[in-house]
Amino acid sequence: MKLNIPDYIPEYLIVVTAIVLMALFVTRVVVWSVNKRIGQKGDEDASVTALKFLRNTIRFLIWTGALIAIVLTIPQLKSVAVTLFAGAGILAVVIGFAAQAALGNIISGVFIVIFKPFRVGDIINVGVEYRGRVTDITLRHTVLRDFRNRRIIMPNSIISSQTVINDSIDDPSICRWIDVGIAYDADIDKAIAALREICEVHPKCIDKRTPEEIEAGDPKVTIRVSELGEYAILLRAFAWAENAGDAWDLHTDVNYLVRKRFEKEGIEIPYPHRTLVFKGPGPASPLSD
Repeated sequence: MKLNIPDYIPEYLIVVTAIVLMALFVTRVVVWSVNKRIGQKGDEDASVTALKFLRNTIRFLIWTGALIAIVLTIPQLKSVAVTLFAGAGILAVVIGFAAQAALGNIISGVFIVIFKPFRVGDIINVGVEYRGRVTDITLRHTVLRDFRNRRIIMPNSIISSQTVINDSIDDPSICRWIDVGIAYDADIDKAIAALREICEVHPKCIDKRTPEEIEAGDPKVTIRVSELGEYAILLRAFAWAENAGDAWDLHTDVNYLVRKRFEKEGIEIPYPHRTLVFKGPGPASPLSD
């Protein structure tokens, strides 16, 4: 069976293919150039965030331009487009409402790049639920990679309206609070000395004292009695680490070492005890008549 294909179809296919190939070529060149620039600067450079956002923006503009060129090249598509934009006021309103979220994400992305509340490579907390390293900022969303290697994709408008805690910007070092409870009859001075020694000798514990504090003899790790609790005296160690990852390692290692050291030196780490008082007659004995 012979198909009747209009003569203009092959011509339009050639033009469309040429536009797509040109857009693909330009996109590859732009992405390669920007990636090369990013590689030269390194992940710690503040301009990396702007370069990645620029790369995503240019890619979007190139393919939007290619789509417009294809529509204008084919008369049938062009007439349909002109009809829609000229006569379909209701459709324009619907598209406008649908584009509000997209436009909000684009504007929020631009504000993130300009004001830099966080950058690509920073470790941030978004609200109380999400925490991870920023891997990309696009026109629509920000990508986080959490510490279980999951990718968290958040619309820019959402992340812009949340409270963001940045662990990396300006100074990535972190003061980690390490809480340890001891029994009321334990030797508190002995416990403080042991906790301080464990923290200070850890390889990821850094010294953030000023020269004046060192000269005054202030300890590298400060220990405070933070609470006289219901069943324990709570000691809090203020230990500094280079970054969030080192702070987590420091905290978990100290917890392990404190347990071993306190057990060896007879310092009790208490746990809650409950005394239950029953009033009134107790349950009947199964042996009673």
